[in-house]
Amino acid sequence: MNMIYPEIIAYFLGSIPFGYIVAKLFFKEDIRASGSGNIGATNAMRQFGTVVGVIVLLLDILKGVAAVLIAKHLLPSGSPEIALSAFFAIIGHVFPVWLGFKGGKGVAVAAGVFLALTPFTVLGALACFIIVVAISRYVSLGSLAAATALGISNTIIELKLDTPDYALLILIWIAVIMIFVMHRENIARLKNKNENKITFKKGNK
Repeated sequence: MNMIYPEIIAYFLGSIPFGYIVAKLFFKEDIRASGSGNIGATNAMRQFGTVVGVIVLLLDILKGVAAVLIAKHLLPSGSPEIALSAFFAIIGHVFPVWLGFKGGKGVAVAAGVFLALTPFTVLGALACFIIVVAISRYVSLGSLAAATALGISNTIIELKLDTPDYALLILIWIAVIMIFVMHRENIARLKNKNENKITFKKGNK
């Protein structure tokens, strides 16, 4: 089998814009024209309520999980192509072909990807996210903290092994860098103390 196939599948799975689709189907609105203009779960929650935000979040996570599981099915166990496929799923979310290559920030799909690759460290990163958001009410800060925690914890674990999975570590740190780059405007607002805080509501549509 041509090894490019899992990457293509992963990209197109990652590029499914669930935030955009849910907003169009149920609210007849273009989520890109509301709030931050982002198609991700945080903007969906702010514009359409907590339930909608959670649905979009879960769908985005699931497409990351699916991309990795398909790659694992198609590729030999331990193949570095699995990590490459995971990377393409994140790329698909951030640069979806369906929306002119303007997508989300990659956090949810990255969570799904690493949930399928390194579930225990993802749980630790999730705990970090919840604690930071609960204290600060900043989803962006929680996302950045969780990404950093995921990178550091996996690096420590892998480097203690006799045969570290360097493909996985490269993928993780590329994903961490991408998440920071995609959050550059949020970082600027955090520095200026005018970043939007998250609130939970039933919906405003």
